[in-house]
Amino acid sequence: MATAAPTVSLTPPPFLCVLEESPKERKLPLGEGLEKHPLENRWALWFFKNDRNRVWQDNLHLVTKFETVEDFWAIHSHIKLASKLSSGCDYALFKDGIEPMWEDSRNKHGGRWLVSLAKQQRQSNLDRLWLETLLCLIGEAFEEYSEEVCGAVLNVRTKGDKIAIWTSEAENQPAVTFIGRVYKERLGLSPKVIIGYQAHADTATKSNSFTKNKFVV
Repeated sequence: MATAAPTVSLTPPPFLCVLEESPKERKLPLGEGLEKHPLENRWALWFFKNDRNRVWQDNLHLVTKFETVEDFWAIHSHIKLASKLSSGCDYALFKDGIEPMWEDSRNKHGGRWLVSLAKQQRQSNLDRLWLETLLCLIGEAFEEYSEEVCGAVLNVRTKGDKIAIWTSEAENQPAVTFIGRVYKERLGLSPKVIIGYQAHADTATKSNSFTKNKFVV
């Protein structure tokens, strides 16, 4: 017999558009008696807003964690769309226990498949591409190599937005290239569009513009 589904309580920062009447306690109603569908992993949603007066880590905030399909959609429907974030903001979705930073032990030997968007693509493509990225993660779209996936990061920037999937081992070529090919296909990118994989160790020592791609698809 299905048990009553719990209500996910959030204390939302200003970027959350939580639809609730009470200003003191805001909750995401997930439905009484709803039988939920567990995900393979528990995930954590993070938000970053750049404030030059604070150290980087203090600008990074954990929003919430979830582990079912229904909780994911409830959370997704109550936060701002990627295209509505202000410049300098990031969203990050990572497996629970992995923080969205190079220094994390699960990330430091890894890298990222990076998709760069032109400014005009924010309104036309950004929300769709980010949602598809999230679905790739929580749906374990990369088969046996899904274990290599740490998370994904969205960067909203004035010059052009970026979306990246992070993996744990940059030297694991079979896993990295498989993930890249599946990711590109899931995003519906043209075969003419080339996306590159950058090792975090290289990105950390060079500006993004000069980081050499380790692999491309």
